[in-house]
Amino acid sequence: MKTLKKILKALLILVIVLLILVGGLLTWLTIVEYKPEDTEVVPVQTVGGQAKSLAAGDSVKFVAWNIGYGALGDNADFFMDGGKMVYTGDEARVRANMDNIVSEINAQDPDILLLQEIDLDSSRSRHVNETLYFDGLGFNNMAFANNFRVEFFPIPVPPYGHIDSGIATYSSYPTTSATRVQLPCPFTWPIRTFNLKRCLLITRIPVEGGKELVIVNLHLEAYDDGEGKAAQAEMLMGILNEETAKGNYVIAGGDFNQTFSNIADNFPVYPEQWQPADMDVSPYESDWQFLMSSDIASCRSLYAPLEGNDPNSLQYYIIDGFIVSSNIRIDSYEIVDLGFESSDHNPQVLNITLE
Repeated sequence: MKTLKKILKALLILVIVLLILVGGLLTWLTIVEYKPEDTEVVPVQTVGGQAKSLAAGDSVKFVAWNIGYGALGDNADFFMDGGKMVYTGDEARVRANMDNIVSEINAQDPDILLLQEIDLDSSRSRHVNETLYFDGLGFNNMAFANNFRVEFFPIPVPPYGHIDSGIATYSSYPTTSATRVQLPCPFTWPIRTFNLKRCLLITRIPVEGGKELVIVNLHLEAYDDGEGKAAQAEMLMGILNEETAKGNYVIAGGDFNQTFSNIADNFPVYPEQWQPADMDVSPYESDWQFLMSSDIASCRSLYAPLEGNDPNSLQYYIIDGFIVSSNIRIDSYEIVDLGFESSDHNPQVLNITLE
């Protein structure tokens, strides 16, 4: 009986200690939680290249790419997508992925570059400041907005750790302002304390004659139950409509984590793997042009590594795209198939002309 009492006492002490540790962690995460304002001015940083002027009739080339924080190459799976890995690349692999990504962007030679999942200082990407890789590509300026900033992500085992990440827009044209706009967050406490704070990064380029080219860089919700995605999409379209009402040229691009309803997705469905929702664009099609590729996947599942597995066993997605105002002519749009070697997303390339 004495032995049993000792065991029960030890278990009780262990439970109390664990509760204190968990309570302390949640208290600390609550205190240090990233709490951005609804709207924040973002600094526009000069990165070296000479600025070009922009006028009606000019053509502009965009590249948009979720670069998978330099660590989601073909070797990777990911615990949030049903895989096993937390840390998916050592520093050498992260740097090799980043070199490949920069090489492709340099070959495309865009006027404007929209990046998603670019890390400043994160455990998952071995604390490599990935923005530095793009400073030498000839752009005039860049703006960065956090959408994932967490002192410590406490799950799984090993923990995901420190995250400092976001979206970045590089421009060859003068950017007069950059604004971070907070999107609705579908998560509640305590999950909210260490989850993403999704946002829009809105940059403005003057166009001769008084108009502006308004660019919205985005990475919408992936892991909610659907309500968050819908709320974020509705807010996005409201902002876009406000800008076209001013007579501006407007382009929104990036990772929607949804498939536009006007796009046929013919890839086989594997229900056990993550599935995107549809974004109903029918109410807006008369005023906007919705672009996604229906024949080349923009993203692959991270349920398992691509390397060493049957590629046909993975889910492929059409979730990256552009929304373009009707006063802009679309000259071409494509997904560049790179085989997901250095990121779980392929880059988008859009050529347009301001009318």
